Amino acid sequence: MNSKNNIKKLIEIEEKKNEKYSFIIKDFKKLSENKIYEIFKKLYTKTDNELNDLTYTGALKYDHRTYFEFYLSLLKCNHLLLFSFLPKFDFNSKIIKIYLFFFNFATFFFVNALFFTDETMGKINTDGGTFNFIYNLPQIIYSSIISNFINEIIKMFALTEINFILYRNSAKYGKIILLALKLKRNFKIKFTIFFIINLILLGCFWIYLSCFGAVYHNTQMHLIKDTLISFGTSLITPFVTFLLPGMFRIPSLKNKNRRFLYNINKILQLLLI
Repeated sequence: MNSKNNIKKLIEIEEKKNEKYSFIIKDFKKLSENKIYEIFKKLYTKTDNELNDLTYTGALKYDHRTYFEFYLSLLKCNHLLLFSFLPKFDFNSKIIKIYLFFFNFATFFFVNALFFTDETMGKINTDGGTFNFIYNLPQIIYSSIISNFINEIIKMFALTEINFILYRNSAKYGKIILLALKLKRNFKIKFTIFFIINLILLGCFWIYLSCFGAVYHNTQMHLIKDTLISFGTSLITPFVTFLLPGMFRIPSLKNKNRRFLYNINKILQLLLI
C-alpha cells in the first residue's frame, strides 16, 4: 500500500468480487482519498511488536530504531501500566487493555491470599502483628510468578493484535472483506470465551477473599501490604530488565554478521517479557 492509486484499485477489486457486501465499500468510499490513504497507511505500518519480533534479516531491513527507541517500545508493549493507559495504536481494544490492568491487580490480591497458611498466621502472631518483609519475601516472589502466569493466559483471549496482523499479512485482493468478516466472527468467539473465563475467575476471587476477610480480620493489612509490594515490584522491575535486550540487538543490527547477538536479544525478550 504505497500509493493512493493502489488503494483505489484495491477498493474497486473488492467491490467487484464481493457484491454481496458492497454496503461495506459504500461507507468506505464516502471518505476522501486522503483520509482513506491515511487509514491504510496506519493499518499497514508495522507495530512495535512486529518490529521487535522480526527475524534478523527483517530487522536489518526494517528496524532502524535507536537503543532508546527500542527500550521504549518494549515498555509500551509489555509494561502493564504503560500498555494499559498510554495512548498507542496496536490493534487492541483500549477498554480491554485498561480492564486488564485492574484484573491483574485482582489476581495478585487473590494469589497472595492463597499463601496465607496456618504457618503464616502463626508467624504474624509471633511477631506481634508487625509486617516481616524478609519472611514474606518468598511468598511475594511466588505470588508474582503465579499471578503473571495467570494474566498471560488471560491476555491470549483478550488481545487481538496478533490475529489482526496475521489477517493483514495474509489477506489478498478480492478476499479482504470475506476474511475480515471471518476475523470478526473469530473475535466474537474469542471475546465470549474471555468474558466467561473472567466472570468465573472474578467470582472465585470475590468468594475466597470475602471468606478470608471474614475469618482472618487481623491479617487483612498484611495481605494488602503483600499485594502492593508484589504488584508494585512487577511494575518496577521491567524498567531495569528491559534494558538488557537492546544491549545485544542494536549492536547486532549495525553489522550484518552479528546474528548471534541478535539471537541473544530474542532469547532475552522471551525470558524477560
